[in-house]
Amino acid sequence: MFNHRSTIDVRFYELDPYNHVNHTMYLAYCEVARVEALDSRGISMTVLEEWGFQVLVADLSAKLLTSAVGGDRLEVVTDVLQVRRASTEWVQRIERNGHVIFRLSVRAAVTDLDGTPVRIPDSFRSALEA
Repeated sequence: MFNHRSTIDVRFYELDPYNHVNHTMYLAYCEVARVEALDSRGISMTVLEEWGFQVLVADLSAKLLTSAVGGDRLEVVTDVLQVRRASTEWVQRIERNGHVIFRLSVRAAVTDLDGTPVRIPDSFRSALEA
């Protein structure tokens, strides 16, 4: 499939009282990176809507290995592993200085704009598999 890299600079308001990145932010970082990965293939959220469907997270599994702190520059590596009939499989990792600090596996369902599962359109499949 394809691989995409996004850079994130940790901001002070993303920190918990211990000066670590709040655990919820790792999921937000990965969401931003998935959107950027789609954008890199010419598939913006607007394009998805024009095509009449959306991609929704159906299942995820996360593992925090060590915390990021204020001022860190992180790289989110996003890989699409598989495109199925009505879902996609993604894996992401967040790295700091080349060391993995967070891992995420995501299964995303494809639905119409009303939330009903649909077969992945050929245009979307082609963009992900190119």
